[in-house]
Amino acid sequence: MPYVDGFVIAVPTKNKSSYLKLAQEMAVIFKDHGALTIVENWGDDVPDGETTSFPMAVKCEANETVVFSWITWASKEARELGMKKVMADSRMNWDNMTMPFDGKRMIFGSFETILEK
Repeated sequence: MPYVDGFVIAVPTKNKSSYLKLAQEMAVIFKDHGALTIVENWGDDVPDGETTSFPMAVKCEANETVVFSWITWASKEARELGMKKVMADSRMNWDNMTMPFDGKRMIFGSFETILEK
């Protein structure tokens, strides 16, 4: 079954087009290094919670939108190798990369798929 990297972030709503542009550029790099799919989801109906919620998790502000995204890999091993290649790729221009969101509020993790229908 696939292995999945997922993340949730808050993106200033005014930065939607610049976020999508960055996501499209990053998707090419990840696909070049073995990612099977890259999925980016712009929040549409993401309610605030009383105890916890996506907006609370990323400290989403009134002028921001929650983004929920994931990358699928063939296996954990493919992910480990692919991520090393992604991070070393010359297209990942870390010094000049402008993020259209606050990366300090990103929540992320890697997951073993246990059910896929």
